[in-house]
Amino acid sequence: MKCDQCDNEATVHEVTVRNGVKIEKHLCEVCATQQGIATQPAAPINELLKSFMIPTTAAIVGPRPPQPRVIACPVCQMTFAEFKQQGLLGCAACYKAFEAQLAPLVERAHDGGTKHIGKVPRRMLGGGTADTAEPDRIKRGLLDVEERAERLRRIQRELDNAVQAEQYERAAQLRDELRRLSSNGGSN
Repeated sequence: MKCDQCDNEATVHEVTVRNGVKIEKHLCEVCATQQGIATQPAAPINELLKSFMIPTTAAIVGPRPPQPRVIACPVCQMTFAEFKQQGLLGCAACYKAFEAQLAPLVERAHDGGTKHIGKVPRRMLGGGTADTAEPDRIKRGLLDVEERAERLRRIQRELDNAVQAEQYERAAQLRDELRRLSSNGGSN
């Protein structure tokens, strides 16, 4: 691009807006210096950001907001930041110490589940030998867990089918039933 004043190559470009009108100037270094436009090399971006941010932080009136308190496990002294970096907790007490931060992570990892349901050993469902069989009340409780899990799976399948068939009212009813069963442990 040529200089607006002479035929040299334009290296300085200035854009200003006055009264809603955009004014562009394309000048070579010599013409820019003659017009009083600085041609110094640009400052590094970090220097520009520092000069931009210092006035705004200095303008804050009143005390600084308190820094968040770093929570550490009382047993192993691990912090939540260390857990995020390593991906492993230091000890069993960490679960209690970081309960507030871990709860959303666990819920997201288990598709909204917040309570452990677990698996039932096959021998507990009947057909076990005399020495491995448990009392009837335990068997009934475990069968209830399996029945509840099967009921949840059936309702989820019905919900998926209703959504695919665009039966949104039926899907909403099924969704509400799933939530009710999940929130109260399946008791009716």
